[in-house]
Amino acid sequence: MSQVYVSQHPLALHKLTVLRDKTTDHRSFRELVRELALLLCYEATQDLHVSPATVTTPMGNAQGYKTEDTIGLVPILRAGLGLVDGVMELLPSVQVWHIGLYRDEKTLRPVEYYNRLPTEPTVNVCLVLDPMLATGGSAVATVDILKRWGVQRIKFLGLIAAPEGIERLTTAHPDVPIHVAAVDDRLNDIGFIVPGLGDAGDRQFGT
Repeated sequence: MSQVYVSQHPLALHKLTVLRDKTTDHRSFRELVRELALLLCYEATQDLHVSPATVTTPMGNAQGYKTEDTIGLVPILRAGLGLVDGVMELLPSVQVWHIGLYRDEKTLRPVEYYNRLPTEPTVNVCLVLDPMLATGGSAVATVDILKRWGVQRIKFLGLIAAPEGIERLTTAHPDVPIHVAAVDDRLNDIGFIVPGLGDAGDRQFGT
């Protein structure tokens, strides 16, 4: 699992524990998702390319750096939307491209229903956002789409992953790092992560 990065930040550990609690209400759940996204984004972007830059301070010139990468966020609808605000607090100038996939409840396979990517890629780094890496089908399908689009560097950012989802994504795309707050035990017979936190979309949006 060399490409799997599980956060050990004390705040991430604490917030994920509260997020899992079935008594956490929808408003608190959404806020926790936003905060965890911010923490995970910080860890996932440590290898961004930078170049030297000089700025003038009130006391003179200072040598610093500016980022060179153009970054796109690709939340997988609808649950991935909850991660966008947290990431954008750190990366306010990113582009946001939506890909709509739903999981067929019988086959557990992803079905694409929305994709408005332009013909040519407008970013060189994409962060795929989805709270749960369960079966891995949606993540693999999204990365497939982004690679066909021409993006060279892709990362997955989520909250909880199942071993089955990690295996599927790393087998299909071994070059895609996975950044999560936890790796749980397994999937159950209907494709939900155990112990997980339930349906991330339903708990965010109160449906």
